[in-house]
Amino acid sequence: MMEHRRRSGFTLIEMIVGLAILALLASVAVPFADIAIQRKKEEELRHALRAVRDAIDDYHRAVEDGRIAKTLGNSGYPRSLQALVDGVEDEKSPQKKKIYFLRRIPRDPFAVGEDKAEKSWGLRSYASSADDPRSGDDVYDIYSRSDKVGLNGIPYRQW
Repeated sequence: MMEHRRRSGFTLIEMIVGLAILALLASVAVPFADIAIQRKKEEELRHALRAVRDAIDDYHRAVEDGRIAKTLGNSGYPRSLQALVDGVEDEKSPQKKKIYFLRRIPRDPFAVGEDKAEKSWGLRSYASSADDPRSGDDVYDIYSRSDKVGLNGIPYRQW
């Protein structure tokens, strides 16, 4: 009786078919990974914009409530984003405690090549229009300086 021995292992054809299937799966997964990364950055941008804009609004409310001294010709908005972190003296507090609006300035996740978080944002002053934002004596709003377009079709600059 002749005994047939079968060798264990893969044939060359099985290896090529396996590698082809892996390559196909990888080519399908990479675009989904890119979209997931972009979606995460968009979520970070959304949270950062909300946090800073809320802090700017809180600062303006504090000026209107008389907790922050307002000078003639001042719009009631902070002079810089750093003022939100450094804090401002509370005029209504007997100990002149400081009011803080942000712990730190979040960085624009789409900013490229900018180390400082404050400089990663575009600043709009109260005197400039929404269509053509420009910096000025105060910070009325912030925007992303990225030229990219979001997954929703709206440029990040307009968020």
